[in-house]
Amino acid sequence: MSKGPILKVHNLKKYYPLKSGIFKKTENSVRAVDGISFHIDPQETFSLVGESGCGKSTTGKTILRLHEPTSGEVLFNNKDILSYSKKEFRKKRKDLQMIFQDPYSSLNPRMSVRNLLLEPLLTHDICSKAEAKERIIDIGKKVGLSKEQMSRHPHEFSGGQRQRISIARALILNPKIVILDEAVSALDVSIQAQILNLLMDLQEDLKLTYLFISHDLNVVKHISNRVGVMYLGQMMEMANTEELYENPLHPYTQSLLSAIPSTDPTHKKQRIILQGDVPDAANPPTGCPFRLRCPKAHDRCAIEKPAYQEVAKDHWAACHLYDKGEQLKKNDFISSTNLI
Repeated sequence: MSKGPILKVHNLKKYYPLKSGIFKKTENSVRAVDGISFHIDPQETFSLVGESGCGKSTTGKTILRLHEPTSGEVLFNNKDILSYSKKEFRKKRKDLQMIFQDPYSSLNPRMSVRNLLLEPLLTHDICSKAEAKERIIDIGKKVGLSKEQMSRHPHEFSGGQRQRISIARALILNPKIVILDEAVSALDVSIQAQILNLLMDLQEDLKLTYLFISHDLNVVKHISNRVGVMYLGQMMEMANTEELYENPLHPYTQSLLSAIPSTDPTHKKQRIILQGDVPDAANPPTGCPFRLRCPKAHDRCAIEKPAYQEVAKDHWAACHLYDKGEQLKKNDFISSTNLI
């Protein structure tokens, strides 16, 4: 286990240029990820949550350089992997793997499970074919696939089984970090629970570190050690899971948590309904990116972007209500007991 964080993301940006005219001149940019920072400790599960289009999936893909970043740093074991050439980073790819939302789209339908698992081993020249055969059987057992199933093709499996194949393909390279991009959102609830338990067991057995990307706050609460909340490509709040769910500070986080369905029919929840739509990432609002939908926005929010600061120990938020010298009133936010 390395000392300190295994992954540190600092001021990461990913802008997509908008071009127009005969000469395709860049007129503007879509700010998909706009300067976020976070770290992940070894064997930790750090989750990114937020509405669709907030930039969480782009963050995961940019870390793996599936999309080249606009600027920023991604330190893996204290080495900036964004500074590597494509040839140098190719050697590092086995240490950072990704599991996608739709396993059917990410698996080659013409290849058997055995060949799907063999391909990454041969690509990275990790072992001989004889050793690869043993590895394939071993990882298959770990994810719940039998030896007989190795000759089948993806279309012969259910959605949950296909996701097990995707997990096996990612883990067969013995990665240090696995990025899970909505890895269970396309599955039935009962199958979700099975896959989540499998991921947690594999994390413990193989000493894995997860970056878990999801919009399902119930799933995130179950699997995460820490959670980061994103909005319009920026980090709004970050804290330990228990702290975030019991004491959400940012109005956006509170609105997300208020939308979680209650399992107790006698418990009355106060739902926070956000007005309007998410702004265009190509033309974000001035000041606070959330101000146009925030129930607590005031004049300062339109002029000055709030600092992303540590409000309490290991609890970060970007909101003017927590600036030094500001006095919070007890009624500024709805009590968290009414949200969960």
